[in-house]
Amino acid sequence: MEEFKKTDISPFEFIKRNIEPLPFMIIDVREELEFQTFNFGGHNIPLGILLKMPGDLDEWKNKEVIVICQHGLRSETARRFLHRNGFNNVRNLFGGIMALRKLNY
Repeated sequence: MEEFKKTDISPFEFIKRNIEPLPFMIIDVREELEFQTFNFGGHNIPLGILLKMPGDLDEWKNKEVIVICQHGLRSETARRFLHRNGFNNVRNLFGGIMALRKLNY
C-alpha cells in the first residue's frame, strides 16, 4: 500500500477545498470513458496524452494543480511528470476517486 506523501492531498482536504470557485485546477488522468462514467469535474486529460503535452499547460505552472485518477497511481505518475516539467505546486489525490467514494462523496 502507498504511503501518504507531502505532495499528496488527502480525500478529506480535497472535499473541504472542492468548492466553487475552485482554488486549484483538477486534472483527471483517467481515460475518457472512465471520466464520463463518474467524475468531479476538472479537465479530463488521460495520462497517455498528458505525457505528450506538458507545454500546453504552462499557464498553470505556478498555480495549484491536483491530479486525480481511480486509485491514485496514474495520478502520481502524472504528478511526478508535471513536477519534472516545472510545475511548482502539483499534488496527487491520495487513494484517488475510490478513496472519495468510500467517504460517500
